[in-house]
Amino acid sequence: MPSLHSLCVFCGSSPDVDDVYFTAAREVGRVIASQGRRLVYGGGRIGLMGALADAATAAGGEVIGVIPRSLLDKEVGHQGLSRLHVVASMHDRKALMAELSDGFIALPGGIGTLEEFFEIWTWAQLGLHHKPFGLLNVAGFFDPLLAFLDELADHRFLRREHRGMLHTRPITGDLIRAMTEHQPIDVWKWLSEAES
Repeated sequence: MPSLHSLCVFCGSSPDVDDVYFTAAREVGRVIASQGRRLVYGGGRIGLMGALADAATAAGGEVIGVIPRSLLDKEVGHQGLSRLHVVASMHDRKALMAELSDGFIALPGGIGTLEEFFEIWTWAQLGLHHKPFGLLNVAGFFDPLLAFLDELADHRFLRREHRGMLHTRPITGDLIRAMTEHQPIDVWKWLSEAES
């Protein structure tokens, strides 16, 4: 079972979202720190990113940020972290975040958050890593996405085994617990001729 010493969290940088999402981001940061885990995230200090990092730091946690130089000013790179890595590109950002992390959580966010999360899932589907990943389903935010993922599986664009890789919980502690109990699978991505 994975130790999850370091957890990567993907989340939005928009400051204009409902308070329920800020509350959830702060809770995630606090729980990760209180459990003695290291937080890895996108390095910004605004939006849910900032709330997440500030809460983890306030709880005494180690917080590692990774931000592309081109976004350092736009996302207002957080200067109060344990360490802030400034990298050359978005590709470098995602690669370093993945390298530094033992598991991945997505909070509500926009297309950037989803893109980062789905790339991690794709890598798992291809067998490039066996790290657990999950969605924190705050106030049912991801319900439409989860229904669509079930549709993908129903139409065989997504193997049910790979759909089953995804952990989803509404409560931070429950999600992390499910991820620590994660059992990697080794299922070929493509359907066999017999299944097609």
